[in-house]
Amino acid sequence: MSFEMWAEKYRPKTLDEIVNQKEIVERLKSFVESRNVPHCIFAGPPGTGKTTAALCLARDLYGKAYREHMMELNASDERGIDVVRETVKTFARVRSIGEVPFKIMILDEADNMTSDAQQALRRTMERYTETCRFILIANYSGKIIEPIQSRCAPFRFTYLPKTEHDEFLRRIAKSEGITLLDEGLEAIFEVCGGDMRRAINTLQAAASFGKPITAEIVYSVVGRAHPADVQKMVLTALNGNFIQAREKLREMIQKYGVAGTDIIRQIHTEIFRINIPEPWKIKLADTIGEIDFRLVQGSNEEVQLSALLARLVEAGYQMKQQT
Repeated sequence: MSFEMWAEKYRPKTLDEIVNQKEIVERLKSFVESRNVPHCIFAGPPGTGKTTAALCLARDLYGKAYREHMMELNASDERGIDVVRETVKTFARVRSIGEVPFKIMILDEADNMTSDAQQALRRTMERYTETCRFILIANYSGKIIEPIQSRCAPFRFTYLPKTEHDEFLRRIAKSEGITLLDEGLEAIFEVCGGDMRRAINTLQAAASFGKPITAEIVYSVVGRAHPADVQKMVLTALNGNFIQAREKLREMIQKYGVAGTDIIRQIHTEIFRINIPEPWKIKLADTIGEIDFRLVQGSNEEVQLSALLARLVEAGYQMKQQT
């Protein structure tokens, strides 16, 4: 089995290889055909192919030597106002030699740039449009100042649907000679929710066990409790058995090493899956939100989670009285 990072190994190399995002791919292809690219903003949640799409666009536009015609800066690089004035400006003002008369500057995680840096960037984009086109990549486009947004063509990326997510992971598993069970595939989607980069990394981590990938293995490698265990704990509490529910909670924390905030999120999900009256789902969701806030503020995890189980026991008693 290969030990290189699969997320990089299976990253699409051209626009035709990108999964989902069909409308975006068609628009980018039209830019390649016309040999003209506007300033762009690629916005959307992580793991949906924003950086990959930018690199594929550059590869399709310039060919194999695309690295000579583009520069990529990430949030891990310093990108204050001085970097924009020096590094970015120096790159942008030099004309590209070749069929395409402009270069491409990719600014990954542009929503983390300071306001001053964005103001300096705005002027650079305006002044050097003929020699350089900018692709800004952001999780939250609202954090990018309006003058920059008005100069860019927006592209909204979305999470992959389950069918394409499953098909892509099955293809990787087949290529790597891994036995990926249906329950393992379901668990990966449950954990990653369409974030393809995270899904591939989760698959690789699960494959390192050298066993068929089951739901149990997936939940253990990502440090999350099995939904069936969480549901059992919630139902035990609603049935009035506080001590047993608390023992189940401690068992999950020891078995999976899961954090309190993660268990809270899973309990929140399970509350809407179990068969209880809707008004009680609303009340319990409000209670869970209150406990989650306390945990974020630094309260003791075990005390707060026990308090949540106690609230569930009380809710169970009151529901029985109403029926």
